[in-house]
Amino acid sequence: MEQTQEVPKALRTWFVIHFWADILFALPLLVAPDAFLRLLGWEMTDPFTARLVGAALIGIGVESLLGRNATAKSFLTMLRLKILWSGTAVLGILASMLQGAPPLGWAIFGIFVAFNGLWSYWYLRLSRPAQ
Repeated sequence: MEQTQEVPKALRTWFVIHFWADILFALPLLVAPDAFLRLLGWEMTDPFTARLVGAALIGIGVESLLGRNATAKSFLTMLRLKILWSGTAVLGILASMLQGAPPLGWAIFGIFVAFNGLWSYWYLRLSRPAQ
């Protein structure tokens, strides 16, 4: 299936916004995970896992910026990755919240739910044949 559909400017803009959102959280997780997480309400932290999450955010966020001018076919691939990442993050965050994670976790949960909805919307819109 050949994709000749044009990528909407709004989707390209969301990729840049996503880059900045990821970087905003990734850098403190990589540089000072304990201090950053304690500031957000976590009493116990795991710097190893926090840095791993920071690295994932850097990878996905920087690819959002680098890939913002790609073809529709490339966008579909990137959107699939974002849907999988944010969808599984939602499940993991929900499990953590039900086990007593700090209340700010609900805000993070909401952010991931919102991004999952956004990426799913754009994936469905872009995967339709061009008219």
